[in-house]
Amino acid sequence: MISGLYQGQDGDSRLELRVDVDGPRPTRRVSGDLFSVAGATTSYVGSFVAGSADIRVEGDQAWIEGQATFSHHALNTFLGIHIAPEGSEAVIDGHTYRIAKASPFFRSVLLEQDSVVGTVPFVEYATGQLPAPTGSPARTLNVAAAYAEAGVEIKTVPPHVIPVDGSGTDLAWDDAELHHAMEQQFSLFTDAPSWRVWLLVASKHVGGYRGIMFDYNDAHQRQGSAVFYDAIKGDTPQAQRAQLRTYVHELGHAFNLLHSWQKNLATPPQPLGPSGGFGDLSWMNYVQNYLPGGEQGYWAAFPFQFTDPELIHIRHGFYRDVAMGANAFGTGAAEIAPFEQPVADESGLALEVRGKDSFAFGEPIVVELKLAYTGEPRSTHGHLHPDTEFTQVCITQPNGRTVLYRPMMRYCVDTSPQIRLDETHPALYRSAYIGHGRDGHYFQQPGEYKVRAQYIAADGSRIVSPALTVRVRYPVNAVDHQVAELMLGEEQGKLFTLLGSDSPTLRAGNQALDEVIDRYGTHPLAVYARMVKGLNAERGFKAITKDKRLRVRPPDPKQGAEQLSAVVAEDGIDNITLNLVMRRLARAEARQGDLTKANAVMDQMVDTFEAKGVNPIVLGQIRRQAELTKEALSAEAG
Repeated sequence: MISGLYQGQDGDSRLELRVDVDGPRPTRRVSGDLFSVAGATTSYVGSFVAGSADIRVEGDQAWIEGQATFSHHALNTFLGIHIAPEGSEAVIDGHTYRIAKASPFFRSVLLEQDSVVGTVPFVEYATGQLPAPTGSPARTLNVAAAYAEAGVEIKTVPPHVIPVDGSGTDLAWDDAELHHAMEQQFSLFTDAPSWRVWLLVASKHVGGYRGIMFDYNDAHQRQGSAVFYDAIKGDTPQAQRAQLRTYVHELGHAFNLLHSWQKNLATPPQPLGPSGGFGDLSWMNYVQNYLPGGEQGYWAAFPFQFTDPELIHIRHGFYRDVAMGANAFGTGAAEIAPFEQPVADESGLALEVRGKDSFAFGEPIVVELKLAYTGEPRSTHGHLHPDTEFTQVCITQPNGRTVLYRPMMRYCVDTSPQIRLDETHPALYRSAYIGHGRDGHYFQQPGEYKVRAQYIAADGSRIVSPALTVRVRYPVNAVDHQVAELMLGEEQGKLFTLLGSDSPTLRAGNQALDEVIDRYGTHPLAVYARMVKGLNAERGFKAITKDKRLRVRPPDPKQGAEQLSAVVAEDGIDNITLNLVMRRLARAEARQGDLTKANAVMDQMVDTFEAKGVNPIVLGQIRRQAELTKEALSAEAG
């Protein structure tokens, strides 16, 4: 077979050439990366790809000629390649390289997989155990074999099983703990683009998700992901099949592959597949959202492979667009056209973005999303928050530029329980902090912003909201300026997203919030600093140490109750967040042994929202929530 990776050097210029002309699923492309060698160092220069070259293959020889597209300025875009047993040569941008085949794979990635004690990492699945589509041969697949079929070699390092030290048996991971675990473990890696990725097999996520690719908010993204054993475990063929898909899916994000229905948000935008992307037979689609036929239809037709465009990206995408730690996820996708209302909309659903009339400069921007039915009752999924990426939010800034809110954490929900919107449940509500994401702060200056959301329903319909005007006020005095500066740091933005963290990498952000509380405790924005500090203190915090041990910092309910009580007293946050704060305050009081006080907080929550005049259906839901919280805290207390 001719296809594979070739290497060569001409003076100080080194070439890695990918020839894809025969073998399994040939794309009839050649691509490569160019590097400059100086002494003992090698630097990346650029990449190229030829997608429509003249290719002639005869036996064990190949001749390739044509124009290539370069990621950088090239003096000559014409390339010529001759591969032969007696010697191979490539002429590219004025250099002549003597090349030799280095691998049958196009790319090679080093995978380190760690697992928390009590989890059982996935091993392999035999595709012939369950019915598969015609033309998809029965074979045994693990993660490495699945990527080998895409032309990528996955090399694994010895895995680590992480024991648990410290108090507590709650091994449910939240976003802050995952972020800290990634930061801690990546000290072992070069903080630069490289073909290396870390996968954590954790017990469960507090949100019940199956997997997450959570490395977004730094200079070297796409290097960390996790799968959650409790959500995907099982020995049946169906469970093993689903585990294989989850592992391959999460690692696919590390290669910069978007979900099937979001490829139009990439740069350059990619065309969506059938049914707005939901019809893609791909590792990157969601099984339950496949159209037509949902989960049953997906597995009946899925050949256990990436789509052709995904295969081209993995094999031939420019180095920085694919290599872990290089270009950001969905490179360049931050600047987009504002979402537009459909020409025709018969979905029976309406989406609304609601928020305060105005925000102080430096105040965390939180909006409320409301999805309601119009006319006849409707069934759809409940993933209304932009972190799950069935909902997107775009922000038109005062300078006229429109950017896409891109969450710091990206959940793969993989399950979409249906909700029914009708007279008894007319609307679904979610609160979303959109002030900070993986592109940093989105509201960095006073002025008028336009916020619009798009919800992708279970049938693929795209429901677009009217624009919400968000006004960020100018600071009134010097204290407003000083508090805003303390609130708008990059680390502070991460802490608001994570609702607090113990991570040493966010120490400066925590110090800034402490300063807001200590020096400017009467300022209206201090309520947000107290909320972050209180929520973080009230929960335990898991951390993986450098020697691969899991240590649990126990909750500090006294500190949590002190800060959260002040938040409730000030009542400066949105209703949905206030609901969360009061339930966490009740838990803090119960953990201090005062169930009476905890129950009183829940009674206060009902009274507070009744006084706010929330509609009777929502108030009934809050009453039930309060009673369920009381029961849960009573059971926890024994």
